[in-house]
Amino acid sequence: MDTAKATKVLETLRQLQSKHETSIIRISEPITSSTPQDTRQRASDASNASLDGPTPAGLEADLAHYTELFAKLRFSYVEQVTKEKFIRAIVGDPPLIVTMQENLDLENENGEAKAQLKSLKLDVADMVTELEKKGRELSQRYERVQTETAQLEELPAKIQELEAQVYDLRVAHEFPGSDLSFNLPLTKTLGLVAKRKAEQQELARELEALQAKAPRKRKEAERLQVELQPLEMRVQNSTAAAREAQRKKEAALGGVADDLEQRARWWRASEGVLKQVLDIKN
Repeated sequence: MDTAKATKVLETLRQLQSKHETSIIRISEPITSSTPQDTRQRASDASNASLDGPTPAGLEADLAHYTELFAKLRFSYVEQVTKEKFIRAIVGDPPLIVTMQENLDLENENGEAKAQLKSLKLDVADMVTELEKKGRELSQRYERVQTETAQLEELPAKIQELEAQVYDLRVAHEFPGSDLSFNLPLTKTLGLVAKRKAEQQELARELEALQAKAPRKRKEAERLQVELQPLEMRVQNSTAAAREAQRKKEAALGGVADDLEQRARWWRASEGVLKQVLDIKN
């Protein structure tokens, strides 16, 4: 995938996300907008505080609150309707008389209706469970898409960096330098790497052997240093004694040493003259 293609995919993904933005506020808008709001809000309504900024916990609290309210309202409604029917049956002309068989038939119908209602409740509960499962899966997919989008945004820069490295490698391959080992094929390169690793291991073993011998050699050097100190003192004393003897000898000879030096110079000059004369005769 080149940089242009990655950029195009990123732009398409951004457009899709802008058109289909997913959030708890947008999901709750149809519920909150479809509910008629009375101008005189009740203080006991738990959802008044959460309409401005709905959250999952707030929506669950609202659901529990409304479920309780609907249960109370249904009970009040059934009680009111029952009382109204009973009163009308008593005060009616003629009064409504219900037989035992009618009560039994009505009880059977109520049992069937209750069984059907229970089945519908179980279906609704299964549907709610499935919707919650789908919601969690969609939430995880949305988070994964967000993470992959962030990674995709970093992809063009990485592609450019890799392209630059490929270009440098191609230039280095087309114009090799003095080191030919960088231009070897893969098989020879692996062989060279194995050889260098073997050499490195051999050097490591030699280094370990030398490090093991180092303490003993250090002790020997210290012992030789201790033995060398008296010898150095003797050499220094002998040198000083020789110098002192030479000085005393020269002092005892006095001017004789100068005479011997002059005679040695005359003999050297005479030897040089004789060598020249012999060379001319030859």
